[in-house]
Amino acid sequence: MLLQELLKGKKLILASKSPRRRELLKGLDVDFEIWDTNHDDEEQYPTNLPLHDVPVYLARHKASLFTHRLTDKTILITCDTVVICCNQILGKPKDEAEARLILSVLSNKVHTVITGVCLKSATLERVFNVSTDVFFKRLTTEEIDYYLLKYKPYDKAGAYGIQEWIGFIGVERIDGSYFNVMGLPVQNLHEQLIAFARSMSK
Repeated sequence: MLLQELLKGKKLILASKSPRRRELLKGLDVDFEIWDTNHDDEEQYPTNLPLHDVPVYLARHKASLFTHRLTDKTILITCDTVVICCNQILGKPKDEAEARLILSVLSNKVHTVITGVCLKSATLERVFNVSTDVFFKRLTTEEIDYYLLKYKPYDKAGAYGIQEWIGFIGVERIDGSYFNVMGLPVQNLHEQLIAFARSMSK
């Protein structure tokens, strides 16, 4: 059965400020609402948490902030994407200097992009994560400067968007989901939504 049919009578909600996640979810041809996620603590996590567990932890935490608004007919989607390189999480840069430092770290290395996703209704919860390895060529100072000046990627984990210029000229190859690197592993999400919607009907 198509996801569109399974979602009849249910309300799908994406709690995300990311315009990229909104566009990717639209690609599944499903109707959904956007809920605002302006919470100051939504990206804080325990310092002793294994790095690969951070995205799911944050996705679950974001979902917990909306528990009081959920019903048996709502499906909430929350996500968090992290970039891991050299055994550290490279988050969203605070300014140009930090963005330049992050891109210098990624240059000529392989890094891992992990997106954690939480699906939640009033009574059910389902979490999963998807990992993609990204291989960057050696970036020149001129290439980094050009990208930062023109694209200002300060809202992106790892200080870059793979769908932008730097992805075209800098990414040699990827191992895994391209859309996951953009912030939403839509193929996996589609399968998980089907399973979740079916479990709501039992």
